[in-house]
Amino acid sequence: MSISHHLLFLACVALATYAQTMTGFAFGLVLLGLSGVFQLASVAEVANIVSVLSLVNAAVTLARAKPQVNWSLMRPAMFASLIGVAIGVAALTWISGSMSVLLQLLLGVTILACAVLLVARAKPLEQLSSKASFLFFGGISGVLGGLFSSAGPPMVYHLYRQPLPLASIRNSLLVLFSLNAVVRLVLVTGQGEFMASSFWMSVQALPVVIGVTWVARRYSTAGSMKTVKCMVFVLLLAAGMGLIVPAARILAAG
Repeated sequence: MSISHHLLFLACVALATYAQTMTGFAFGLVLLGLSGVFQLASVAEVANIVSVLSLVNAAVTLARAKPQVNWSLMRPAMFASLIGVAIGVAALTWISGSMSVLLQLLLGVTILACAVLLVARAKPLEQLSSKASFLFFGGISGVLGGLFSSAGPPMVYHLYRQPLPLASIRNSLLVLFSLNAVVRLVLVTGQGEFMASSFWMSVQALPVVIGVTWVARRYSTAGSMKTVKCMVFVLLLAAGMGLIVPAARILAAG
């Protein structure tokens, strides 16, 4: 990767971190989408970088205080999520080797779905959902976590509808995504799919993640959050279509 590509990648990391800090999710999909549009690195490599950065960020946050988690609800989600991660990693290995264009198309569709969830106004539930629903959404999140290291959208949508304290929701999501990241890194490392380049790009990106997160939390306002949410929505739409359209053309021509 050239110096200009390195700088562009770090700029994408900064934008993805800002989006994550202001909206609560979308770091992985924004970074994957922008990296794919600008062809900075493969989906598999960027997903590895996202796993490392997400895990470090979660470790720093969890180290500050003991997380409050509703374990009775999250155990089914975590169980299903771990199985989903394994399925997602296996699917990533197969698709990357046989049909990378299909992986690009799938990523684009996932990013568009994330954009819709970002602006969707789901009606809060009056009572907690069933454990079966947590199994379902946990499994879907796990598959996305295994494929793209972006397990956020399904569980974020599901949990924020529950009549639970916001602190419990955020901590539950943080613990779930941390567990996903650990399992994913173990699996891809065991398969020999975690390259040295992923490690060094993670090291380069870490100061950007820490710096942008600190600035965003210190100077953000309620008004700016609404504006950024709209900007992230447009960004995700553009990134998703930027991946879908070329991939669809290639598949149609082939």
